[in-house]
Amino acid sequence: MSNDLAGVWEVALSDGVHRIEFEHGTTTGKRVIYVDGKEVLRRDWMFKLVGKETFTVGGADTKATINIDAVSGFAYEYTLEINGKSLKKYMENRSKVTSTWVLNLDGTDCRVVLEKDTMDVWCNGEKIETAGEFVDDGTETHFTLGDHNCCVKAVSSGKRRDGIIHTLLVDGTEIAECKLSHCSVNVM
Repeated sequence: MSNDLAGVWEVALSDGVHRIEFEHGTTTGKRVIYVDGKEVLRRDWMFKLVGKETFTVGGADTKATINIDAVSGFAYEYTLEINGKSLKKYMENRSKVTSTWVLNLDGTDCRVVLEKDTMDVWCNGEKIETAGEFVDDGTETHFTLGDHNCCVKAVSSGKRRDGIIHTLLVDGTEIAECKLSHCSVNVM
């Protein structure tokens, strides 16, 4: 990393939280993008100092764009878009279509993500094999993490506005949902 670091963002996707770093050399025209510490894009001697750089993030190759806008003189503003939405809008929408739980199992931190539209379950960036079944009050999606039996229960809240409530159970113990992209909980 050089002294040209202009922006750092952390983006929570199903396969984990990814760190995006952007270097912008306003005297050299250099642009460098790192995702999780790995260089993914480099442009040297760019004469136009404003513009956009598009790249992908994560295992699903999620589209990301860094916008470089002149504010005044040689001051610049850098914004990140994910799938064509501002990072803030993307994260707000993401919280509606996913549920995330962070827990410690047998000394290992686990980040479990449920994609509500597909009912896919991810743990620490790996898609987990699941088995779904209908039960009296909704559905249950069963899977294992190590030696632990896990289940995501989906039940109606009874309120149209609240929709379906998803709950993670690990060995029968309910785990609190993580409402932030970064939270940590030790449960076992």
